[in-house]
Amino acid sequence: RLVPLEEDEVLTKRSADCALYDDQYERSSVRDVGESQDFSMAITVHGTNALCSIQSNGIPNHDFNDGTGTFATATQVQNHSFTIVRNPSMAASVTDLSQTSYDAVMLNGVVLDLLSAGCYRPTSTNPVPDGDGNIPIGCSTEVDSWITDPLSALNNFVTDTHNAHTQPDGTYHYHGNPNALFDSMPSSEGSPVIGFAADGFPIRGSYFYDGSSVRKATSSYRLKSGTRGAQSNNPPNPGGNYDGMYIDDYEYVDNLGDLDECNGMTVDGQYGYYVTDTYPWVLKCFKGTPNASFNKL
Repeated sequence: RLVPLEEDEVLTKRSADCALYDDQYERSSVRDVGESQDFSMAITVHGTNALCSIQSNGIPNHDFNDGTGTFATATQVQNHSFTIVRNPSMAASVTDLSQTSYDAVMLNGVVLDLLSAGCYRPTSTNPVPDGDGNIPIGCSTEVDSWITDPLSALNNFVTDTHNAHTQPDGTYHYHGNPNALFDSMPSSEGSPVIGFAADGFPIRGSYFYDGSSVRKATSSYRLKSGTRGAQSNNPPNPGGNYDGMYIDDYEYVDNLGDLDECNGMTVDGQYGYYVTDTYPWVLKCFKGTPNASFNKL
């Protein structure tokens, strides 16, 4: 059966078991505001004994491309297919995020892809760097330092009101809080599950019950103090103060906030990642083992 997922519908379920979301969901009409074009969203979740499969067309359950500028690439319907383990476990060591894979899939079928492909590379000729020496595409955490943070106000990333935009192939993806999937009026237990990371652990909204009240989870990352050192082309170094333009501007401080180095914590015996108002926005790394179905190639 097809269950209508209403426009801007706030999710309510809190279970970390992906199989409990087993169903087909649709939204007959959402609008690409910038292009004045209508789309339909569709997502199917199917659970088995050990796994869940999620197929979606990558179109959200809310209007999009409604920011101050329009997307550089037109949104295209996708054919996403992901596998999630129902009972994820902690790995021996964390796995870093990578531009070669998606980080998560939300329960409206839209992927989470936190890292940008931009960085400080002032000597680039294609593409030509901007006035800060940054290029918007072509960088990798594997070889490049000073990766730009898409949600920094200092960077010229065009995102809509859901902190999302499109990749060159038209894939609509979130870089942070999707906004439409939870609100500031959580239940007495906190925010719902809004998606699942590639390692199977749930992603929740911002709120949790801390034993005395429901409040927003806080990140344990902060801006480094001082300066980046002398500006340099080789090796690349943008110089200047640590101001949040780059993800390397931040450092993790144990117990500074509620969340660990991956932006998650265990509540009521269940580990999960939380949306935060500050860097790293959703998750920084994986506590479990990412499934290969999230690889882009």
